[in-house]
Amino acid sequence: MTAPSPEQQLDRMITGYWISQAIYAAAKFGIADHLTSGPRSVEALADATSTNPDALYRLLRALASVGIFAEGEERQFSLTPLAEPLRSDVPGSKRALALMSGDEQFRAWGEIEYSIRTGEIAFDQVFGQPIFDYLGEHPEKARIFDAAMVGIHGRESDVIAKAYDFGRVKSVADIGGGNGSQMIGLLQHHSSLTGVVFDLPHVIEGATDRIDEAGLSDRCELVGGSFFESVPGGADVYMMRHIIHDWHEEKALTILRNCHSAMPDDGKLLVVESVIPPGNEPFGGKFLDLVMLLIPGGKERTEEEYRALFERAGFELTRVIPTETEVSIVEAVKR
Repeated sequence: MTAPSPEQQLDRMITGYWISQAIYAAAKFGIADHLTSGPRSVEALADATSTNPDALYRLLRALASVGIFAEGEERQFSLTPLAEPLRSDVPGSKRALALMSGDEQFRAWGEIEYSIRTGEIAFDQVFGQPIFDYLGEHPEKARIFDAAMVGIHGRESDVIAKAYDFGRVKSVADIGGGNGSQMIGLLQHHSSLTGVVFDLPHVIEGATDRIDEAGLSDRCELVGGSFFESVPGGADVYMMRHIIHDWHEEKALTILRNCHSAMPDDGKLLVVESVIPPGNEPFGGKFLDLVMLLIPGGKERTEEEYRALFERAGFELTRVIPTETEVSIVEAVKR
């Protein structure tokens, strides 16, 4: 088979949303969950999902052509390795990511021209409010967002716990710690460590159950509040994973300065993000940077941009520690 021409490659890139939105539809109707016990006919699937049999067949036939589901005899479909992660009940499930990406985020991407023209946030333009305010008013969307973040970043928890020497640390404050998954990973890897998970009160409510289920409530304090106002004091290490990239410079500086105020003089700041490398090589963080532009209004940064940002907040960048994933641990100390 001859290699695709540049025109053919570009065709595939231009129409890439055909596949992503087809995946969204399959996730919306829970098709993978309905195939957990084995192949089913499209008629049975349509009956179970209250969909049109012919339309559903056309959707699944198209997805099967790219390896997501497989069509057998008599219009029966089954799971494939690419379809398995769309199940709701598997570790690292991608169903929530497909739902989030195909709904609000897809609508925000439809306004990319607005963001590029103005530098303003497409999500706010579409929904009339910032994303985190929107999620606070829509609990089901917040649940999907939370599950999507676990699906995207879940494997980072173990990687971070291994990449940084937490053995010499007594306490860690996870600022914007979400559902507590990162803290659970740290505490499970390091038995002498104690932690604080800090996030908005409604987020902490959800994290409490996860910490309790992990049997770590005696080593982890959960605190509700806003990191734009203050953060808990007293920890040796202040960690933020995928927090600073959500915000533009002034808001990012507010968060960092609040951490600076709360930290002891010999404390460490760890910012876990996709640090953009120089050059033209593929790097997911370069497109994640566009997500930040369009949806929360933040940005991914280079090492030098982090160095400059930290200096304005009173920190000195000491090193960037790569991990087995695309994220790095950016370490800083007080100046």
